[in-house]
Amino acid sequence: MRIALTGSSGKLGSVVLRELREAGHQVIGLDVAGTRGPGFVQVDLTDYGQVIDALTAVGDQHDGFDAVVHLAAIPAPGIRSDIATFHNNLPSTFNVFWAAVRLGIRRIVYASSETVLGLPFDVPPPYIPVDEEYPARPESVYSLVKVLEEQLATELVRWHPDLSITALRFSNVMVPEDYAEFPSFDADTMLRKWNLWGYIDARDGAQAVHRALDVAPPGFDRFIIAAADTVMSRTNAELVAEVFPDVPVHGELGEHDTMLSIHKARRLLGFAPRHSWRDAV
Repeated sequence: MRIALTGSSGKLGSVVLRELREAGHQVIGLDVAGTRGPGFVQVDLTDYGQVIDALTAVGDQHDGFDAVVHLAAIPAPGIRSDIATFHNNLPSTFNVFWAAVRLGIRRIVYASSETVLGLPFDVPPPYIPVDEEYPARPESVYSLVKVLEEQLATELVRWHPDLSITALRFSNVMVPEDYAEFPSFDADTMLRKWNLWGYIDARDGAQAVHRALDVAPPGFDRFIIAAADTVMSRTNAELVAEVFPDVPVHGELGEHDTMLSIHKARRLLGFAPRHSWRDAV
């Protein structure tokens, strides 16, 4: 496929760029910052004119796209002010989606977030493991934007039944260099309770993007994307008993299985995380 990748210079985006190209796709990176050269176009995604122009054609770099992967954003709450986060993230996503629809691009995969599940779980989750079945519970402006983006996608596919939009609710993105710190998490169960001790290896995040590009049908759907295990050496039973003793447990927790359920992504996308910090430390 000919793929436009926003956020191609980011922690996840740079890995997605590499993995999609290695799989044989033609990928053009679109970002506000990056290394000048073939395969990259500098774009301010909050400017609709720049977005639709970049998705239409840029010199001899490309003459259109089959799909858009939208990862660009201020990537978490607390990095910039709430208003700056809102004014960057929501307009950028609207511009990318709207330009893609106007240009006849009918396959969009984008980064939603685990934060829509209720992170940092100061209010305990309704049950563990969490999944996509309960309503979104945004607890920050960043997360609120992610919920609004999912609603935007829902309405766009209602207007355009041939359109496919897939929201990937990525957990905390990690690369192998991050794993040396993981054993220290065991000292304090509260340190990583904010996302039920979850993470996603960027390489498996790229796999989820690739699977969604390949198999997602028309319509909108959302998927939690996390590693198969937690960041902890301590067992799930210990963690839940200490931090969330009153939260119902649905099914088996497993010893170290992720408590951000990836069953739906496994079933419908064929997502199969291959990387664990336990293999690197």
